[in-house]
Amino acid sequence: MSALALTSASLFGLCGAALVGIGLFCIVGHPDLLRRIVGFNILGAGIFLVFGAVARRGAAMGLGGDPVPQAMVITGIVVAFAATALAVALLRRLASLTGSASLDAAAPAPPPRSDA
Repeated sequence: MSALALTSASLFGLCGAALVGIGLFCIVGHPDLLRRIVGFNILGAGIFLVFGAVARRGAAMGLGGDPVPQAMVITGIVVAFAATALAVALLRRLASLTGSASLDAAAPAPPPRSDA
């Protein structure tokens, strides 16, 4: 019997797949928008980890390290940070206008305040 060899690339790939699963659960399972934003970030981190593990696996076979996947992951992290900042700003605006920060349709939102 041969033992299953768990390399570092396989371990990173499995951890990335677990993060993708956790992120999808947070996005689909929660009506609270802040949890969905956090779930989106966890999902993105898992995808970045899987992408990095796949790129590293090719370099482990004796091929030279490819800087393109690294550049794509770094660019993706920057874009994800900007998208998160925009989403949190929109969530704060939604909470200030409606008084609620969720997409729960059961609770009607109060009318917006007029400061005039």
